[in-house]
Amino acid sequence: MKELGNPEVQREIVSRLVLLKPSDRPRWGRMTPGEMLCHLRDSYHAATGDKPVSPATGPVQRTFIKWFALNVPLHWPRNMPTRPEVEQGKGGTPPAAFDADRAQLLATIERFTSAQRDFAWHPHPIFGPMTELDWMRWGYLHADHHLRQFGR
Repeated sequence: MKELGNPEVQREIVSRLVLLKPSDRPRWGRMTPGEMLCHLRDSYHAATGDKPVSPATGPVQRTFIKWFALNVPLHWPRNMPTRPEVEQGKGGTPPAAFDADRAQLLATIERFTSAQRDFAWHPHPIFGPMTELDWMRWGYLHADHHLRQFGR
């Protein structure tokens, strides 16, 4: 299974992000490409503790749904609700300059995947505590989901 801890998979995601254009149209949802870059960055920052995010979890989310989302080889559903702190138009970071937002996301991914971490993993707001491998799998799946949203 693909996960961001694998340098080849990380390069794949970075290459797809580099192909993203501000003019790309979503296949679903309301986000613009710039908003998606900020949403991904905010989500990685939630994992590292740089952006506090409110929990919305319970035993089913922390066990069955977590296992299913991270292990079953199906694309994540479209238009799933997200936490307000990372949702565009609510508490998510608004986009500024597209190229700068992309560069910040790429730097965040580099930090997220670095072997020399300067942070401790924070619980996922829905899935609860996660291992490093869980975070790397989630990091890939989340980026892949939104890149597919824009045909990348």
